[in-house]
Amino acid sequence: MASSALSLFPSIFRHEPTLSSPSLFTRSNKLTPLASTWRLAVSTDHTPVFTTSTPTSAFSDNTNNKNKEDEKANEKKNGALVEDGDQVMSLNQFFEQAKDLLRSNDQYSSGTVSGPPRWFSPLDCGTPTNHDSPLLLFLPGIDGTGVGLVRHHQKLGKHFQVSCLHIPPKDRTPFTDLVKLVERTIRSEHHASPDRPIYLVGESVGACLALSVAALNPDIDLVLILANPATSFSRSPLQAVLPLLQFMPDTPYLSLPHVLSTITGAMMASLEKGVGGLPLPETIEKLSRDIVAPSISNLSVLADILPRETLLWKLQMMSAASSYTNSRLHAVKAHTVMLSSGRDPLLPSQGEGQRLKGLLATCQFRTFEECGHFLFLEDAFDLLTVIKNVGVYRRSKERDFVTDYIPPSPSEVKGIMDKNRWVNILMSPVMLSTLADGKIVRGFAGIPTEGPVLYVGYHMLLGFEIVPLVTQLFEQYNVHLRGIAHPMMFDGSLPEITLYDDFRLMGAVPVSGKNFFKLLSTKSHALLYPGGVREALHRKGEAYKLFWPERSEFVRMAARFGAKIVPFGAVGEDDIGDIFLDYEDQMKIPFLRKSIEDMTAEATNVRSTDDGEIGNQALHLPGIAPKFPGRFYYKFGKPIETAGRKQELRDRETAHELYLEVKSEVEKSLAYLLKKRESDPYRNLAARLQFQAVNGFTSEVPSFDLD
Repeated sequence: MASSALSLFPSIFRHEPTLSSPSLFTRSNKLTPLASTWRLAVSTDHTPVFTTSTPTSAFSDNTNNKNKEDEKANEKKNGALVEDGDQVMSLNQFFEQAKDLLRSNDQYSSGTVSGPPRWFSPLDCGTPTNHDSPLLLFLPGIDGTGVGLVRHHQKLGKHFQVSCLHIPPKDRTPFTDLVKLVERTIRSEHHASPDRPIYLVGESVGACLALSVAALNPDIDLVLILANPATSFSRSPLQAVLPLLQFMPDTPYLSLPHVLSTITGAMMASLEKGVGGLPLPETIEKLSRDIVAPSISNLSVLADILPRETLLWKLQMMSAASSYTNSRLHAVKAHTVMLSSGRDPLLPSQGEGQRLKGLLATCQFRTFEECGHFLFLEDAFDLLTVIKNVGVYRRSKERDFVTDYIPPSPSEVKGIMDKNRWVNILMSPVMLSTLADGKIVRGFAGIPTEGPVLYVGYHMLLGFEIVPLVTQLFEQYNVHLRGIAHPMMFDGSLPEITLYDDFRLMGAVPVSGKNFFKLLSTKSHALLYPGGVREALHRKGEAYKLFWPERSEFVRMAARFGAKIVPFGAVGEDDIGDIFLDYEDQMKIPFLRKSIEDMTAEATNVRSTDDGEIGNQALHLPGIAPKFPGRFYYKFGKPIETAGRKQELRDRETAHELYLEVKSEVEKSLAYLLKKRESDPYRNLAARLQFQAVNGFTSEVPSFDLD
């Protein structure tokens, strides 16, 4: 059996080593050597899974270095390297790897049978950085190849144990049997690692597979990430194709019209907006080279993946899968991330995503307006970025917001900076800091670079100050500021807007003593607003007023880790708008009062033990009349040292004195900025635009003179 399976897969796929435990997949943090012996493991119900048995002998450092050099050489040969260190895979790689799998099917096949569905692990996924990384199972869509995540293998492989399901074109396994196959796999994995989540990533019919398995196994910790689920098949234009396929000749031009239309749709979308800002002639030339020509050359591969009889079978299976899954949605308890394409010609995906969001117990929904049906193959889509944005990555039962955090890649940071650059251009923030000798300087020279550092400041109306603060510190001073935010940003209470995704991507954590402890223990730069929601949702006439608790909440924790405390003030909210409908006004309007009460009741009150206005954490959206924009100003006070004061600050009164000192420094910074901005000749947007028109829009706009 071992020798007959020796060459079933080429070297782009890594097959899982045989283990004595029930687990089907490796948990080793070492890359499986390519010289491993192959074998075919057959389960008791005759569903085979390809694995390898790994030699026990250790490899020398020279061998490891050579493997690394070979990997780099292959990366350069097979695709360009991006700044994140990952290879850029194109649609051609999908067809190349699909072609390899089809060849392996031919070698395995006996007569007209090409073997049953089976798992494989792509070699280009590499080895996860953590030994306890969770398992990610990819369940393919209508193509069945299992290589639909080819563009994401390298990034996902750093944080997941990735395995993919391959369904050969000639295989006729019913949907219910596929459910059993996946169910057996997750049960085996759950038995081997009961405290670790299992991620099911499904596309189209694969999404139905994931939902069905989750419905049948509510006791297993699953996270579902679903792209364009086929649960909407009854409303799909593919319904009209079913009767026609029975009479069509078996040619790629007739049997795959909708698959090809998806590729054509991507091409037309690119023509509309251009490629990388190129003029139309260059755009057409690039598309003809990168999309049209490869598509024509890959028609034969498409025909092999989905010949007429296979496509007919797959569509019939999608219909059965849709009915089977829809009848079991009520039993799905797993956390689900629903991803919908705006230009899906095969399924009504956007409407279906909204429908499923309303039906599933815990579901986050994201839409991608410019993408087609095969979302995972789109240039504009990055699965790992989405996982970071929605905040579902974890390696145990409960998410650890500090140790499970995956920092943003350079390209992700650039995306956030580019997206929010207009805020910095519009508000032209003035950044001031204070040196150790008390001198106020422009920029961030007075801010410590080594953590742990705790930034404590005033929360502007609706948190307007956060975007310039975080982006400027990162871009100009290379300080990654991690905000301590209200839990409602993480529990689904707030609308799903991209701004909150950016906050999560940049490392915001829910406010809690445990998260605060872990941030400081890992020497992070943490951002804390003691005034919280009450300060950010203040009433008329309360601008620049602090709503801090009576007693210290952070001083002794900072002293425990010797963190430097940087008090700061930020002003400018009154230069962009005036509140005309505040909390008091809204509570007098019955339907608004009920909305506020309902929203507040659903959210966690982090000030439940405080009395009076400090404890009034009522959630509402104040009515704001916009003004012609002014300018934002920030002043960071002199860092306050707590190193060596741990014993001293254990005394409550001493800690309270330092707390009041920090609060006083914030108030002094606010007063300083409010006074000095009056002498800024460029406080008004019109004056700044005039200056930039003469000196260039990237030039730094002057402000008031410093003392």
